[in-house]
Amino acid sequence: MSRSTFVVPGTHPCLPGHFPGRPLVPGVVILDHVVAAIEAGHGALGPLRLPQVKFVQPLLPDETAEIALEATTTEAGPRWRFRVERDGVLLASGDVVATGGDVA
Repeated sequence: MSRSTFVVPGTHPCLPGHFPGRPLVPGVVILDHVVAAIEAGHGALGPLRLPQVKFVQPLLPDETAEIALEATTTEAGPRWRFRVERDGVLLASGDVVATGGDVA
């Protein structure tokens, strides 16, 4: 299992509209960090599927989040199960599946 951390700064351009007065990090930004963590260890992935993603708690700007990745290989190709946590509290979880191309 691999682990990495990230912080979305309060100055990130996605925050002013999401939501005014109480900014939350959008799920797509969290998923972008998950994909970047996978690609840091495996190179560019090409097309992806996210067959299951669940967001259970919000991530606020300037909070540190940890990504835990578990890699497996299936008949459909490489697959990563992920968990995003803040201080041990689950924020998001799901699966990323590479659907085409070679994965290093």
